[in-house]
Amino acid sequence: MFNFFDVAYYNQSSVCTFFVASCYFVLLSGYICSSKLVPVSQYLGTILICLLGVACLRGWGRWKNPEYLQFISILEENKRNHSPENKRKLRCFTFDFPHWPQDFSWREVSSPKLTKAGVSLLKPEPKLRGTADSILYSVRTLPCHIIGYLVAHTFGRRMLYPGSVGLLQKAMKPMLMQGQAKLIEEYDGQRNKLVACDGNEIDTMFVDRRRDGGHNGKTLVICCEGNAGFYEVGCMNTPLDAGYSVLGWNHPGFGDSTGVPFPQNEANAMDVVIQFAVHKLGFQLNDIIVYAWSIGGFTATWAVMSYPEIQSLVLDASFDDLLPLALKVMPESWRPLVQYTVRRYVNLNNAEQLLKYQGPVLLIRRSRDEIITTGGPEDIMSNRGNDLLLKLLQSRYPKIMTDEGIRVVKQWLGASNQLEEASVYSGYEVDDGWCVSVLQSYQADRDVLFPWSVGEDMTQEGRRQLALFLARKYMRNFESTHCTPLPASEFHSPWKL
Repeated sequence: MFNFFDVAYYNQSSVCTFFVASCYFVLLSGYICSSKLVPVSQYLGTILICLLGVACLRGWGRWKNPEYLQFISILEENKRNHSPENKRKLRCFTFDFPHWPQDFSWREVSSPKLTKAGVSLLKPEPKLRGTADSILYSVRTLPCHIIGYLVAHTFGRRMLYPGSVGLLQKAMKPMLMQGQAKLIEEYDGQRNKLVACDGNEIDTMFVDRRRDGGHNGKTLVICCEGNAGFYEVGCMNTPLDAGYSVLGWNHPGFGDSTGVPFPQNEANAMDVVIQFAVHKLGFQLNDIIVYAWSIGGFTATWAVMSYPEIQSLVLDASFDDLLPLALKVMPESWRPLVQYTVRRYVNLNNAEQLLKYQGPVLLIRRSRDEIITTGGPEDIMSNRGNDLLLKLLQSRYPKIMTDEGIRVVKQWLGASNQLEEASVYSGYEVDDGWCVSVLQSYQADRDVLFPWSVGEDMTQEGRRQLALFLARKYMRNFESTHCTPLPASEFHSPWKL
């Protein structure tokens, strides 16, 4: 049984709004004067009596509704004793999230990653300038700073995260309610409210498969949604269909999560989600896979950078850096402003964060992606997922990814379907068994931390083979557009030796 109640018995905002609107109308109409004061007071008194009557009728209706009385009783009991049994009863209802009891707070654990603003982020390196030059530069660029701030905090943030726009959320509300009900009724999902270090309340959904007996159920997949994605209807379904335990969460400002989705708030939310998974749900970091779609790659790469013990990372239809994609959709004359605004306020530096991680990684590239390409859907070489792969391989295997290695990998990336990929791969006569033996031998004899110097004393042919072998292990192609849901059959644990 899944019921919806609007818990507004604490909330009088509708009455206040109506009262303010009425006063504004009266002032504009010139009704407030000595000769008209009595009629106006009668008018306002009538309205207040009507509102009071409506409130009384609503209260009477709720008092006579046994289901509502049961719901109130369960809610109040949860506030006194937030036990698993009481929480299980509360899951039968959905209501205004501000009244949902808190399930976990960042204060319950001590995190060394917290700074004054929250968790730490990678910052762009400042340009070194003399004192006088720095003051002059600051004065000269002040208009750009002001405009950049206004752009980022008005239409810029909404363009980047359209899921935070209230109008879109209202349009999607029935679909989100239906998706949430499905997760609770069919998958026995557990809804939880987490409080991040910045005070934002994060709406999450957890599906526990550990008791099902399957191998995948012992692994938790934490899902990071796209810029218009919600856990109710987002990428959670892919690992769910594959039999994993899954924890989904909504960005700050999405659905019932509070706040706005700026990078600092995003990282703060991801931090409390991981802390909740470890300290409340009982998963070890090496039992967690982080799975992200599109812009969710930012929080996912931050997570594995900050918690390197995480088992692995899967990035679907993600990119290396926001700036090239932002420049694509803005006028060329705005380039300096766009560069400043992105780097200062929405610096989604996925590749930079990813390179700090030592664990297994799988990149999934959409062959007809129309969103993260700087050219068009047909220009597969402009897909920013290619740049993410190249940067990762160059960082981990610099001796293999020489100019020749980069050339053959780009040739493989230029293949638009599986037949062309196989043709490039076989054309260089890649011996998978030999590649594995070379990498395993290097791993056994030396320090396993990246970067590796494997390929240093190797022929060009050997380096070409290793470059193509590694590219195919780190990236899989999925022939679809950006927003097509990823089938469970395409969700795999990343390759590791």
